Amino acid sequence: MRKKILFIGGSMNQTTQMHQVAKELSEHDCWFTPYYCDGIQEKLRQMKLAEVTPAGFRHVARCMNYLNVHDLQVDYQGKKNDYDLVVTSSDLIIQKNIRDKKVVLVQEGMTDPEHLAYHIVKLFPFLPRYLASTSTTGLSDGYDYFCVASEGYRDLFIRKGVKPEKIRVTGIPNFDNCKKFYDNQFPHKHFVLVCTSDSRETYKYENRRKIIENALKVADGRLLIFKLHPNENFERATREINKYAPNALVYTSGSAEEMIANCDVLMTRFSSTVYVGLALGKEVYSEFPLEELRRLTPIQNNGTSAKNIANVCRELLEAPTYSKQKAPLQWINADYAPQLVNNLFTKSL
Repeated sequence: MRKKILFIGGSMNQTTQMHQVAKELSEHDCWFTPYYCDGIQEKLRQMKLAEVTPAGFRHVARCMNYLNVHDLQVDYQGKKNDYDLVVTSSDLIIQKNIRDKKVVLVQEGMTDPEHLAYHIVKLFPFLPRYLASTSTTGLSDGYDYFCVASEGYRDLFIRKGVKPEKIRVTGIPNFDNCKKFYDNQFPHKHFVLVCTSDSRETYKYENRRKIIENALKVADGRLLIFKLHPNENFERATREINKYAPNALVYTSGSAEEMIANCDVLMTRFSSTVYVGLALGKEVYSEFPLEELRRLTPIQNNGTSAKNIANVCRELLEAPTYSKQKAPLQWINADYAPQLVNNLFTKSL
């Protein structure tokens, strides 16, 4: 029986992953929407106070353009149809009109470090999860299944509090067949590549001068290339690079993955591109411990993650319909309080 499925995109990475899963579910009626929000979050978005998020006007425009170029069925905010299933790329917000639906959550990529905001949101569950950015991915429990990148990520999400029975290790599209990036037309080889982050644009501290100077030391005379994050202030970032590394090349567009395939060394802070470098055996520098990153690296399954996720969707579609029980409002997570106290005494948040 042909069912209606809504795919919620967001960034280009999120949107293209949703599209790949939908291709594997062609027997159903697939609809797409950019990421959206409601209530007070929508009011903030209308005031352009959410531009650094996937729901911001810039991301919505990019996503909508992609959907139109690929001639996909668009239902912005999922208002046209009564959907049998929702596949979403983020649970930092569980939109009101999908809370009674069957939901599959798909991991986008790397999650942010567990800094102070993460611990505060864990301790006080009534606070919005997005205050801690993607470090709180999976903590909504507002989904039926959570498709993750690797066994390492399964362990990570369980440690954070995700129910083990909801996790499916499927791999994730865009990161499951990195060897394909060797087939490219990027003109440079054997260089040091820096994939920058949008930390400053998302209100996090970053010493960009120090990053550039460290990259110069690692390059040690070799060609140095910077691939800027799509959310970055290109003008500011380019100006800084030209000041401290005037001979470096700066790219504001193009495939970072293909650049990684051609480089000898990859440098990142908090970027999912690090997994491409590790999968391809590159020399990698990151602010995450490399052993942990190797454990988390998405499984390489020759590009079959979308098919695996589609099978999870079919399983859920075939399951009996049920009524979701709304979790009671919890003001403080008493179970997490002892762990937070332990963290305070054993390591810096």
